[in-house]
Amino acid sequence: MRGALHRTRSKARHDPSHRLIHRQEQGRDRRVDGIVDGLSVLTAIPHARLLEIARNRKTDPLSDEIDVVVYGEFDNDAELAAYKAHHLYQESIERVRPLRELRFAADYDSAKVAPPA
Repeated sequence: MRGALHRTRSKARHDPSHRLIHRQEQGRDRRVDGIVDGLSVLTAIPHARLLEIARNRKTDPLSDEIDVVVYGEFDNDAELAAYKAHHLYQESIERVRPLRELRFAADYDSAKVAPPA
């Protein structure tokens, strides 16, 4: 949990991840930049409490398939639904879809995470 956010409130979370199309192709960095730029329009959507878009640092030795990660926190499911219904969400899809090969997404409720062991 980040600084000023409180775990006592239930928050919906949205975490789509994208993999670049033609990973071995020349100009790969430029294409990843295009994905980041296309996803950056999402930051203008007002419904997220927190929205981060970043290149994957690829420090996990077991997985390097994901190039770009979007992480979002929403106060509730209604805010998440409003975010996904916003016209800029569709614009982002239209800009990014031609550049990516895969998209993984996970939506979950932070109040229902597994307790620490």
